[in-house]
Amino acid sequence: MRRFASLLAVCSCLCFTVLARAQGDAVHPVEVKVVIVTTFEVGEDTGDRPGEFQYWVEREHLDRRLPFPGGMRDLRANADESVIGVVTGMTIGPAASTIMVLGLDPRFDLTHAYWLLAGIAGVDPNAASLGSAAWAKWIVSDIRQEIDPREAPPDWPYGILAIGAMRPNETPDPKRMWGNEPIAYPLNPTLADWAFHLTEKTPLMDTPEVAALRATWTGFPNAQRLPFVLEGDTLGSDAYWHGQILTHYAEDWIRIHTHEQGRFVMTDMEDPGIAEALTRLDKMHRADFRRFLVLRTASNFSMQGPGHGAADSLTAPYVGGIPALENAWRVGSPVVREILANWAQYRDSTPGYLPLTGR
Repeated sequence: MRRFASLLAVCSCLCFTVLARAQGDAVHPVEVKVVIVTTFEVGEDTGDRPGEFQYWVEREHLDRRLPFPGGMRDLRANADESVIGVVTGMTIGPAASTIMVLGLDPRFDLTHAYWLLAGIAGVDPNAASLGSAAWAKWIVSDIRQEIDPREAPPDWPYGILAIGAMRPNETPDPKRMWGNEPIAYPLNPTLADWAFHLTEKTPLMDTPEVAALRATWTGFPNAQRLPFVLEGDTLGSDAYWHGQILTHYAEDWIRIHTHEQGRFVMTDMEDPGIAEALTRLDKMHRADFRRFLVLRTASNFSMQGPGHGAADSLTAPYVGGIPALENAWRVGSPVVREILANWAQYRDSTPGYLPLTGR
């Protein structure tokens, strides 16, 4: 009985200690300055074949591993947890869920954090070359109506049209629309401009294999350029689509849904979900959507090259992966380091905005 009482006392002390620690974390959460958002990792976080996460973990010294049972894998953080890294998982649903779980985590104060999404993508060869890096001002989703193109009217360019429209490449009629789910998310344009001008001269990785492929893109001057930094927008879809016709659709789609302000440059499978989660977290005063930066780097083209069919690309050598992963870090890391080095300036005032109050 005495041993049981002693054990009970020890367990009670441990329970009170855990509870106190949990309450303390909730009352005094860590103020996070930057969240690095990636969408996939191939194997381990360090030391093997890299995915989007690995270079950030290794080079930004995200050495601390933080349990994250609601996510795809553990979080990573630097020594003082001012920078944390997260892998959302691919496609819109997992990405949205992961960011929502992170935003509600009582361990962190994310109200002043900058969110940097750094991921690889397919690039429109009309806009840029493999290895190029684009800062977005718009994220657009592909919520749509669709008809198999074999059943579409012969004068349609493709079988995809906006909800509320009667044919492709047509602005939807509000009277024919249903639901109020957002399709286009406008990002903070001044912040995107700031990041672009900070990084536009960044030396980017190129390889002989990429250069050889680039040379075959006759008639596409931007696809033949050395990798460069630009501004351009993303189209998010759960489908890994490809081809000249669908690239034409993507160009039209972003133009329509951004009221002629946006330009399709990069594909993605996560950005709308992340944007939706951050929009809701902003309304809950758990995050600031105005501090969301989206950087996509080109690992492949969104369509087939000259003289090839769309299906040919399925077996083409995937030569842009490593340059895209490398350049995501090269272009994104100066932004992270600028924010950390001048936190007194950027904590309460984002570039282009007056100091924030009441958040």
